[in-house]
Amino acid sequence: MSPFGLDWQLIIGGRSMLTCRGLSGFHRRGDETMGTGAVGNNYEDECRRSLAEEQAKSLAGTNNWEHVDREQVHQDWDVLYREITTLLDGGSLPGDQQIQELVRRHFDIACRFYTPSRKAYVGMSLFYAEDEAMRAFHDSYHPGMVDFLGAAIKVFAEQGSGFAPSAEAETSA
Repeated sequence: MSPFGLDWQLIIGGRSMLTCRGLSGFHRRGDETMGTGAVGNNYEDECRRSLAEEQAKSLAGTNNWEHVDREQVHQDWDVLYREITTLLDGGSLPGDQQIQELVRRHFDIACRFYTPSRKAYVGMSLFYAEDEAMRAFHDSYHPGMVDFLGAAIKVFAEQGSGFAPSAEAETSA
């Protein structure tokens, strides 16, 4: 059973691609069911809050991420998203090992800015889905990219390593 104890499902083009025990929250966007989260979902609200807090702290501590070679980051994400698109078109699922290896690369690129907690990383996938410009950017690679990547990030957040401790873990320690 998932440590988060909630069901979630990825639906692309009206077809169920994956159902798992794990991070949850479905909402309707037009006629399409999205596996990215209803605003009222407590866990997802915590993820959004973690992302905002961790990014604000990192931005303040690094002079707006001046250490990051943004051009290189965008080139690396472009290569990565093209690889994901190929596998997505080939029928891969978010939890497949090959996809999870690509999500590890996504996480490693994100860590050039700062190392997020698990919740902040899931919050990033929610941001991709909920921000119209980010959705348009990611879905320019593939119409299902945001939803697929979001589901894959959720699997990675449950199983992956290298995350920063969450604020809750720091205060309870």
